Amino acid sequence: MTTLHSSLGPNPRLVRMFMVEKGLEEGKDFERVHYDIITGENRQDAEYCAKNPQGTLPALELDDGTFLTESWPICEFIEENHASPNLFGETAKERAEVRKWARLFDQEVVVPMTMGFRATGGRPMFEPRMAVVSEGAGAELAAMSDDKWRWFDAQLGGSNHFALGRFTFADLLVFAFANFGFTVGWKLPEGTDNLARFVETHNARPCAAIWQQAE
Repeated sequence: MTTLHSSLGPNPRLVRMFMVEKGLEEGKDFERVHYDIITGENRQDAEYCAKNPQGTLPALELDDGTFLTESWPICEFIEENHASPNLFGETAKERAEVRKWARLFDQEVVVPMTMGFRATGGRPMFEPRMAVVSEGAGAELAAMSDDKWRWFDAQLGGSNHFALGRFTFADLLVFAFANFGFTVGWKLPEGTDNLARFVETHNARPCAAIWQQAE
């Protein structure tokens, strides 16, 4: 059976949410192995690191031994093997639109947001195990991320979807990282009422329950 190697954090939970949206059930369609990233278990497990030398999570281990890493490619692999409901677009044009929004958010929000957190509030956890920027630079990155949250709020407007007029991977990505922020004491910046509505609306989705689960 396919195995999802998982942990706390936005990217593992993004994949789990994607699986829920696809109707895939843990224990039936895949097994899940949880790692304690607070203690660095994923980077100390010799068997896991032999399969994934970076020690990152999530990873999807297929029946044939193939090991897929990085949340976005994992979700696309799942999409190609479980076509319905469609979350990346049904045509080349639709897929380009969804990927455009996902890439923009990944580049403009996720990168500075996560780097900023690692250098500030998350510094005690991350500094011993990876290179982080200075606390001052971390604060600047967090501010840059907040500015981009406001830009995305303006682009969202009165809609609850960033692409195709329906729920897609782009929405799931934004929703996942907003919830990640909430778990570490972050709040949506002032001037993002559209995003607040967006989050509240999608909190009703079954996949949102993952953010309420203790691990």
